[in-house]
Amino acid sequence: MPDTPKLILPDIPNLRNIDTYVANGGYGEALRKAYSMAPAAVIDEVKKSGLRGRGGAAFPTGLKWSFMPKGKEKKKYFLINGDESEPGSFKDRQIFEFNPHQMIEGILIGCYAMQIDHAYIYIRGEYAHWVKMVEKAVADAYAKGFIGKRMSEHFKPGGDGVAYTAEITVHKGAGAYIVGEETAMMDSLEGKRGYPRYKPPFPANAGLWGMPTTINNIETMTNVPAIMKMGGEAYSKIGDPKQPGTILYGVSGHVNKPGVYELPTGTPLLDIIYKHAGGVPNGKKIKMVIPGGSSMPPLRGDKLEGVLMDAEHLKEVGSAIGTAGIMVMDEDTDLIHVLTRIAKFYQHESCGQCTPCREGTGWLLKLLRRFDAGEAMAGDVDLLYDVAKNIEGRTICALGEAAAWPVYFTIERFRDEFEKRIKPGLKLKSPERVHSLRKGGLEPVQVHVPVVERT
Repeated sequence: MPDTPKLILPDIPNLRNIDTYVANGGYGEALRKAYSMAPAAVIDEVKKSGLRGRGGAAFPTGLKWSFMPKGKEKKKYFLINGDESEPGSFKDRQIFEFNPHQMIEGILIGCYAMQIDHAYIYIRGEYAHWVKMVEKAVADAYAKGFIGKRMSEHFKPGGDGVAYTAEITVHKGAGAYIVGEETAMMDSLEGKRGYPRYKPPFPANAGLWGMPTTINNIETMTNVPAIMKMGGEAYSKIGDPKQPGTILYGVSGHVNKPGVYELPTGTPLLDIIYKHAGGVPNGKKIKMVIPGGSSMPPLRGDKLEGVLMDAEHLKEVGSAIGTAGIMVMDEDTDLIHVLTRIAKFYQHESCGQCTPCREGTGWLLKLLRRFDAGEAMAGDVDLLYDVAKNIEGRTICALGEAAAWPVYFTIERFRDEFEKRIKPGLKLKSPERVHSLRKGGLEPVQVHVPVVERT
């Protein structure tokens, strides 16, 4: 669909400047249209669009908004997830840098639809440069009266006849991958250590400070003004009907033109790699592609024909859209070394709350380091697979799956890569000795313990 407009990152120079944004219709038609409707009607419009979350889970946005309790008996919060820490994902920072006001406008529409008067934008700590950009955008919007108590200067009372205002706070994280999980993010925002919470209760019932809370991704919210402008039905006709709209595909790895490409959902994966990202350097073949950020199941390079980049089609081929971070690896890539690096990340970022994740990620890394060094034993392939399978589904949050999926799916799809690293005849000596008494993990250390005779 070459004529599909860019809804998230339009080709407008200096769009991050508030005057440029307003001159191009920002804080105008979409927000006024939403504000003239009843809150429930705005939610229905988003439902009609078919918009699904862009943070990884692809949950229907309008449906999520409908979970927010009606009425004003309790304080309600809106939390926008900008903790973009998934290796291979770098799309949200494009919004922070090039179109932050459309994100802010989407947040204001969401606040009105759910009758929330305070929203938080949570941005990963490593994005210090982009945090300043968003803080400036929010400050400029306050100065113009588009946020806060002066909103009534621009917008008339909504469908319920009551004037409406909302506040937005930018919060900088401290640099932990785990707080990308929505409940851990809430703990972090409350000033606690970022530990995922048990569910139920779900955030819509008991979220920030025990109050009803809705959490959405940055890219998800940036779609909302476009939906209000064109209407939900028109938006639903863009891209794949089961996950409509455009999406930001972040392409990295062995491609000639790495970067972020806004294309309709359902775009063929090979088109993204070859037509948009310029193909693989030196005409090499593709060995493996991770289609949605490092935690998603990888795909074989010889199985990419006909693969479409949307949630449902990727599910059919045994993977997931995730954050749409496409990581391309050519025929010369050492997949074991790549997997070891990925496992190191998840082992380091595990919060340690759940034993299968805390201990299992360490075991994955130890075993993968054996393969990486060419010192694996005959039974290590099955042992590695077994450890990964015993992490999946046994943790409070999805970090367990994030660590396990790349490992056991790579074994299933590239088992020969692991078998090549097995050292024939290698056996682990003295298995009864504790780790601290081994030298290098394989050879036992001779320890002489004096015998004390009792009298």
